[in-house]
Amino acid sequence: MTVQTVKILSELVDTPVDKLLAQMKDAGLPQKSENQDVSDVEKQILLNYLKRQHGDEDDGAQRITLQRKKTSTLSRSDGGKAVNVAVKKKRTYVKRNDADEELQKQQEVLAQRQAEEQARLEAEEQARLEAERKLEAEKAAKAKAEAEEKARQEAVKSTVSNADVQNDTEQNDSDIGAAEPVEAPKQPKVTKKTSQPAMDNKKSPVAPKGKKGAPRQDGDNKPRGRNNSDNKRSRVNVNGDDDFRRGKLGRKGKKPSKQEHGFQKPTAPQIHEVALPESITVADLAEKMSIKAAEVIKVMFKMGAMATINQTIDRDTATLVVEEMGHTVKFIDENAVENDMLEAIDYEGEAIKRAPVVTVMGHVDHGKTSLLDYIRTTRVAAGESGGITQHIGAYHVETPHGMISFLDTPGHAAFTSMRARGAKATDIVILVCAADDGVMPQTIEAIQHSRAAGVPMVVAMTKIDKDGADIDRVKNELVAQEVVPEEWGGDIQFVGVSAKSGEGIEALLEAVLLQAEVLELNAVPSSPGKGVVVESRLDRGRGSVATLLVQNGTLRKGDIVLAGLQMGRVRALLDENGKAIDSAGPSIPVEILGLDGTPEAGEEFIVVADERKAREVANFRQGKYREVRFARQYSAKLENLFSEMGKDEVRTLNVVLKADVRGSLEALIKSLTDLNTEEVQVNIVSSGVGGITETDATLALASEAVIFGFNVRADASAKQFIERESIDLRYYSVIYNIIDDVKSALSGMLTPDLREDIQGTAEVRDVFRSPKFGLIAGCMVIEGTVYRNKQIRVLRDDVVIYEGELESLRRFKDAVNDVSKGMECGIGVKNYNDVKVGDKIEVFETVEVARTL
Repeated sequence: MTVQTVKILSELVDTPVDKLLAQMKDAGLPQKSENQDVSDVEKQILLNYLKRQHGDEDDGAQRITLQRKKTSTLSRSDGGKAVNVAVKKKRTYVKRNDADEELQKQQEVLAQRQAEEQARLEAEEQARLEAERKLEAEKAAKAKAEAEEKARQEAVKSTVSNADVQNDTEQNDSDIGAAEPVEAPKQPKVTKKTSQPAMDNKKSPVAPKGKKGAPRQDGDNKPRGRNNSDNKRSRVNVNGDDDFRRGKLGRKGKKPSKQEHGFQKPTAPQIHEVALPESITVADLAEKMSIKAAEVIKVMFKMGAMATINQTIDRDTATLVVEEMGHTVKFIDENAVENDMLEAIDYEGEAIKRAPVVTVMGHVDHGKTSLLDYIRTTRVAAGESGGITQHIGAYHVETPHGMISFLDTPGHAAFTSMRARGAKATDIVILVCAADDGVMPQTIEAIQHSRAAGVPMVVAMTKIDKDGADIDRVKNELVAQEVVPEEWGGDIQFVGVSAKSGEGIEALLEAVLLQAEVLELNAVPSSPGKGVVVESRLDRGRGSVATLLVQNGTLRKGDIVLAGLQMGRVRALLDENGKAIDSAGPSIPVEILGLDGTPEAGEEFIVVADERKAREVANFRQGKYREVRFARQYSAKLENLFSEMGKDEVRTLNVVLKADVRGSLEALIKSLTDLNTEEVQVNIVSSGVGGITETDATLALASEAVIFGFNVRADASAKQFIERESIDLRYYSVIYNIIDDVKSALSGMLTPDLREDIQGTAEVRDVFRSPKFGLIAGCMVIEGTVYRNKQIRVLRDDVVIYEGELESLRRFKDAVNDVSKGMECGIGVKNYNDVKVGDKIEVFETVEVARTL
């Protein structure tokens, strides 16, 4: 709709502005100045007005007149001739134009809005007057109640004082009578007229026989006679109500008490202060606001968030919902119970020097475990599968220079998370680098983990006694990684060692203890134990076994330990050699039994005095972990729902994975899931620590999964079930073997690539017509071999014009299967008769090529 000003309209119609404004005023339009806008509807109204003024309006198009004549006959009552009566009716219909209708509609809408606004104002005024009347009535009722209460209290006081005066009078009379030594003559009984309470306090003796006014034995207080003194007892009203009324004959009737309910229906919206934790379900949020969950879901739908009653939402979403519904928000800390428990633990005391915790890190097969074996005079590396370490080992060694605790981390690429945990739980890192191999990928990764944890390093260059060892080359490569030795102006000690001959071992230990002296490591042995979980596993006979490294305080047998999501009482305490001990101080690695599950490697543990609080915190952590896991699964389902639309089906390898320790299980899961691609993926159906049970086998059967056991075996019932159902079960002891097998399985699930292999090419030299085969091309094979049963293409000017099959291949008059290069042949192309001289017939074969990850 175009909008113009009055001035522009006056220029268009060639009329002065003043005259146009006067005409618009006469037409009933609101414009009063030349800068006001004029709409199309208002232009139409002005035009109709001017037409009516000049008599140019087409009434015939706007007005319709209908005439109707009706004739009836009236009979005369006197029997005379009937009279014909004609009735003419005329009705005129006027057609309203669109502008008038639009203006009328706008006026009607405006009038309706004004009426609604007037009604709203009247309703608000009526409500205000009603509220004032109620308030005045409540004030009057309250003043009346206070006056009645005051009068009641004064009446009670006067009644009680009168009763006390009468009792004192009777008591004085009895005392005077008892003091007289001479018996007084009998005198007729005189009844004194006293107040009613005084009379009530006098209880008459048993009535004489034959007297009708004798009291009833069933406790009924109804009067039996007019003069029965027993019926003239009164009670003190302690309720503040006029509960008793004296009758004409002294009877007392109970007046109903006025009792009102204490609850009053709220007249204004109730605003609640909603306490919000980190996450909350929709049902709990609705309960905190005292509304139905359906109302919360409705508000969330309007906000664009789809949710169910049991879905967990985060704090930000809940805040938006609460504020949208008019309530206030108060943030609370979910970890209040946990924080209170941690604050209650006292770690103060006399600090003493403690032994350093040293983590040995480096590339696989660079001699880390062999170096520790020489220090501990043991043979650990010989018992490792494949000769490589696959879990963290914790040891403490007494040396002539002092005690040192060692953590041996794996060097294989799959154990990145283990190396990161080892770097965080340690004081000093020994970076092992083979003198004959130099810096490798896991060596660089160990340097990065050490720097991220802020832990100082000592470099041990191993295998210096081997042929081809080059210490300067190792130093140069480490300098390229910004690891500069002290002799070159840096701050890192380099020591060359040999785990075979023992060369440099003493210098390495001195360098570690020197670095520990610089760090000034202290601990408080008298405080409760605190540290980190190094490893955990599930043992068949002993249950959950966790390897802990005590970092502060002392861990004792019988202590209550809280480690991550698990808790329990320490039933047994073992050192790294399996010997039972009663306590473990700072920097001592131990194994404990008694936890109710296998905690995650890298979790912190603390000793708690109250078992009930420890269990409460563990249950809270488990519930929070469950909520986070469900929220993640729900989000993943929605994301997969939209991301998988329009894509080909992804092929999945389902796996049930069981391992011996928690750290190896974590590394395996990460390594297998890293093999996922857009076409194939590994789905870990179930994973856990411990042997393979019948439950695992049942789950593998239901999900069509393969079972992998890493350093674990299946029990007897599981073996029988697996053999009976023909489930694929595989055992592994080296991590890269399982990775290679899964990679091969996924490669076999990939769709193979199709490749065309050209077998031969024949050139058309002449064209013949055969009554049996139609058009026959006389050809010369110029490349390769032409085969009869393979697909062909017809090329004209090196452009493919047809693709199909051969119908016949002949050499002279004999049908042959193939024709070699340099020979002539006759070729009949099936369902194609447009072969010309100079065309080329290309014979090809489609070959499937297997893909690999």
